[in-house]
Amino acid sequence: MSTAITNLLDLLDLEPLEHNLFRGRSPQQGWQRVFGGQVIGQALVAAGRTVDGRFAHSLHGYFMRAGDPSVPIIYEVDRIRDGKSFNTRRVVAIQHGEAIFSMSVSFQIEEKGFTHQIEMPDVPKPDELPSESEIKEKFVDQLPAAIKAYWERERPIELRPVDFSRYLSSDRRKPIQNIWMRTTGPLPDDRALHQCVLAYASDFTLLDTALIAHGRVLFDPRLMLASLDHALWLHQDFRADQWLLYAQDSPFTGGARGFCRGSIFSPDGTLVGSVAQEGLIRERRTPS
Repeated sequence: MSTAITNLLDLLDLEPLEHNLFRGRSPQQGWQRVFGGQVIGQALVAAGRTVDGRFAHSLHGYFMRAGDPSVPIIYEVDRIRDGKSFNTRRVVAIQHGEAIFSMSVSFQIEEKGFTHQIEMPDVPKPDELPSESEIKEKFVDQLPAAIKAYWERERPIELRPVDFSRYLSSDRRKPIQNIWMRTTGPLPDDRALHQCVLAYASDFTLLDTALIAHGRVLFDPRLMLASLDHALWLHQDFRADQWLLYAQDSPFTGGARGFCRGSIFSPDGTLVGSVAQEGLIRERRTPS
């Protein structure tokens, strides 16, 4: 198992402190703030530790303060309701005595019902696209320093953009992007863990989609970017260590905010999840 995968599993293995109380830690990689997907994933772990035999089908979270990676995050779970079909939990992430994130999660028993879904976009399969190592070899020296550092770092999630050219151009394009993703190594056979890993990964590129319409990229030092909220619906069972297509678009930007949506498909075209997020997009007065 790779170091990156081991670190991800450790990140999602919260320490129980007391009834409904858990402690999570952050990677010590010099980040100024905690990655939003980490808080989402850890909060889902905390909620799931208080539910037996049921799996999450939706979560809705709000980011209120930037997380401090130098200190642990305390997750407090409120068992709002345990019903015959659904369980509802509220999780608050706390640092320095203040809430930095809150999330509601709903869990459901397995049920049968009506079925329909949208179609997966017709895009190249991941084995038809350059791997991360091939992208690094061909393009990394052409990238700005911040993006280059991101692509060179060992990560637990492998990303294969269907169109990598947007990272090499400042052209304004339709705010649409399709990215294949999976963990860089196998995960245990634990459905709840795969859900938490997908929650973690779902925050990686979503807000970046809004910037495509403006010819900008996620690591632009002239921009101040931050997730404001995040919603994830889990429709079907899946494996996060197998390829998933993250089809993203951005219907709107305005008021220093960008709104983005995502649909997540397994390779056979099954819609396994849907995502929505609004994020802060603000031009810095003085570039950092």
